[in-house]
Amino acid sequence: MAKIPNIVPITDLRQDATSIVKRVTSSRDPLIITQRGRAAAVMVSMETYEHTQHELEILRLLASGEKEIEAGKGYDLDVVLAEADSLLEGMKH
Repeated sequence: MAKIPNIVPITDLRQDATSIVKRVTSSRDPLIITQRGRAAAVMVSMETYEHTQHELEILRLLASGEKEIEAGKGYDLDVVLAEADSLLEGMKH
């Protein structure tokens, strides 16, 4: 079953920003902010944002690697796995 998103009108955010930010930080779930009944922005905790950015960087590296493979370039598997382990270890901290 899909999780029901957290939705807050922008007027509620204006009136009670402190508690809404605390809620986002503690829940780690994204919060959709609406304006005139439509989704206008998404608020996430800093930890969630940083984790997402790290995951995007890994995906960019993978896409770049696939392009290099298609172009006939390549790297030793042991070197690639060591770099991947290092990136994954960085996500744990």
